[in-house]
Amino acid sequence: MEKIEASLSVNIGGIQMRNPVMTASGTFGYGSEYANFVDLNQLGAVVVKGVTSVPWPGNSMQRIMETPSGMLNAIGLQNVGVDGFISEKLPYLRDFDVPVIVNVCGKTVEEYLTVINKLNTADGVAGVELNISCPNLDCGGMSFGVDATLAHELVQAVRAITHLPLLVKLSPNVTDITVIARAAEDAGANALSAINTLLGMAINAETRRPELSNVTGGLSGPAIKPVALRLVWEVYKSVSIPIVGMGGIMTATDAVEFFIAGASAVAVGTANFVNPNASMEVVKGIHDYLKQANIKSVKELVGSLKIG
Repeated sequence: MEKIEASLSVNIGGIQMRNPVMTASGTFGYGSEYANFVDLNQLGAVVVKGVTSVPWPGNSMQRIMETPSGMLNAIGLQNVGVDGFISEKLPYLRDFDVPVIVNVCGKTVEEYLTVINKLNTADGVAGVELNISCPNLDCGGMSFGVDATLAHELVQAVRAITHLPLLVKLSPNVTDITVIARAAEDAGANALSAINTLLGMAINAETRRPELSNVTGGLSGPAIKPVALRLVWEVYKSVSIPIVGMGGIMTATDAVEFFIAGASAVAVGTANFVNPNASMEVVKGIHDYLKQANIKSVKELVGSLKIG
């Protein structure tokens, strides 16, 4: 059988990408931190760490801890604020031929809208990812992601003021993720990111105190991959917009499993801390998988799970 050239290109909610591999927000800084390890031009997209209306200092130390097959983090969305991002971080990214997706956070609808309004006129922003699912804030954040009515109101308000492609990042810390997914889709989301971290904690048996100053944090890494796969599959069956799958992707095989479950693209997150070149290895591995299986496009894998 004659081998065919495999195509990796995808379009996620209006964002054209050369391949379906992006970076997960909060694990890749603002891009420049990884430029010595990764050719940013070879990524499908760069998703920068969360940006808020004003600079946030984040939570106090200790705020990261390694766990079996994963990592707990309670960073608290430390960032330079939207003005600092536009003036200090975005110019660097404009030098690369890669879509830049800005993760947007807030504690109120008004804070989200302030950030979006400023990004609307910023040169070099390909799309925004609404973070409605961060588990490390005292208020706001995840509250939007666990209530379908609040999620719909926020997404609808953002949709009303921007023409930028709009992704919504879903929380796994809910009874039924499909309810939130449909609410975001109905309100105008162009794509969904699934999933954010699972809420967890660690305790020091000697001191009987929590290991994290915030007590709880977000669990990521290979430990959550089975949960993430299940939730991507459930969301895929419930909506018609593209899904960016994430949660424990370390290898190309992991990524392929997410495509089969229903993701149209994937985001590499915690793996970046273990292997700074992980995203590039995933891109190459997906291409090799398609060639070996004689599949002409990665799109053919999406939702191809066989049951029975």
